[in-house]
Amino acid sequence: MKSLIALAAASVLLSACATTSPTLYAAQRAPGQAGFSDYRLEAGRYRVTFQGGPGAPEAQVADYALLRAAELAVRDGYDWFRVADRSMRHDAPRRSSSLSIGGGSGGYGRGGGIGVGLGASFNLGPGPAAAASLEVVFGKGPPPTGADVYWARDIIRTVGEGRAAI
Repeated sequence: MKSLIALAAASVLLSACATTSPTLYAAQRAPGQAGFSDYRLEAGRYRVTFQGGPGAPEAQVADYALLRAAELAVRDGYDWFRVADRSMRHDAPRRSSSLSIGGGSGGYGRGGGIGVGLGASFNLGPGPAAAASLEVVFGKGPPPTGADVYWARDIIRTVGEGRAAI
């Protein structure tokens, strides 16, 4: 009986510690799932969002949003883009911790027994899911100066080719 309990406890611990699949760069298939989405606000201006999976590093999520903006700029014939607005959102994990107490009794022939149990569960999940949202403005020729201005092809080369190593 003790070995059965130990096996059950080990299974629960291993499943709680299991990580989700890595956050891959791809189009978002449904709201709330990992991936990018974009919305054209006007000519040369987009809202780009990348939703990371649970536990995805914030830097990876931000880089993937930049990568999507760069792809859109090149696709539409632009050289660079400027981030006009950016935000990062963190969705809380859906698991929670709990504590439970239970008891029971039973009779077997001439003997009987009473049992009391205490159980606890803790959130051991991969953590919250981050989402980066950018409003970007595209341009051609020499870019304006500023920290939020990016050469589209450079982002594709550094982030796009570097994502295989993540």
